[in-house]
Amino acid sequence: MADAAPLIDDKAWRLLSALQADGRQPLKALAAAAGLSIAATAERLKRLQDAGIVRGVHAELDAAALGWGVRAIVGITVLQPQKKPLLAKLRARPEVIECHHVTGADSYLMSVVARDLPDLERFLAAINGWGETRTSIVLSTPIERRALGRP
Repeated sequence: MADAAPLIDDKAWRLLSALQADGRQPLKALAAAAGLSIAATAERLKRLQDAGIVRGVHAELDAAALGWGVRAIVGITVLQPQKKPLLAKLRARPEVIECHHVTGADSYLMSVVARDLPDLERFLAAINGWGETRTSIVLSTPIERRALGRP
């Protein structure tokens, strides 16, 4: 990725904030939020995408409304030779919505969804052969994923 500093001025931050608030906004609304012309906004968005700063615009879905009634954070400790094959298995599992390689006792921390507790138990049984797991069931999310701001 090229040096992002020249791309991220006040107008870029206004554009990024507007885009994060609603990725479906028309270019005209994004331009107004950034204080740029429509053409300048389109060019700025392209440069931000080319630099890897804007990696995509996604829909936020309600997992429970789609039948995934349980959410959990699962940590797993895996020996080095097993990491690559485990990741291949996790990528193929629809329950795994995010996976982080971390420091500390766990090798990976992942966010998973399941239809219900027996479904979660089946998922855990399927990965327990790869390493020791620790599971925390999410009761609520008082701070939802939020937009990035200036560092």
